[in-house]
Amino acid sequence: MFPGQAFAAFLFDMDGTILTSIASAERVWARWAERHGLDVATFLPTIHGVRTVETIARLGLPGIDPVAEADAIMQAEMEDVADVAPIAGAPAFLADLPRERWAIVTSAPRLLAERRIAAAGLPLPPLMIAAEDVEHGKPAPDCFLLGAERLGVSVEDCLVFEDSPAGLTAADAARAPALVITTTHAHPFETGHPKYRDYERLAVRATADGLQVFEQT
Repeated sequence: MFPGQAFAAFLFDMDGTILTSIASAERVWARWAERHGLDVATFLPTIHGVRTVETIARLGLPGIDPVAEADAIMQAEMEDVADVAPIAGAPAFLADLPRERWAIVTSAPRLLAERRIAAAGLPLPPLMIAAEDVEHGKPAPDCFLLGAERLGVSVEDCLVFEDSPAGLTAADAARAPALVITTTHAHPFETGHPKYRDYERLAVRATADGLQVFEQT
């Protein structure tokens, strides 16, 4: 944890970090992978934490337009939100934050992010950095750098909440401290960052020096 440390702001990934849309996303992506002859079980773990267009582009499938395919996948995901839900404890944790001191930084397109946030019943902060806001998505640090800049703070003074290796790599590249939410991890991965299953044990207090996160007793 970060005992006594105060942060200027919090930057939250979305999928797997404040809400879970894994069932919805994997249903849509599994159908897409099957249509393109991919091994679904091998492919699905590669989709998380990375922009859709980049996931498709790196496959190098012949005759495939990554932008058009990404748009089609987004539309399918927007129609499939029935089981999107908040991560345990996230609604209360976010409700305790000053609205101007946090942002969502997601690899999802803005329209899909807004749809999922609403489906999960979570608040939409004044600032959200979405897929289309940066040229290079995670694991590049651009999204976190932009989030901090628009909040008017140094990224090194922000605490990042993430769930994926790509997101943590982006946070490390931005030189921002990070905390890992693990509730959606089917396959745990090694990291030196503090890990918490969800927000049930976490609380936040606003002080004159900034935001402090701590474990509830």
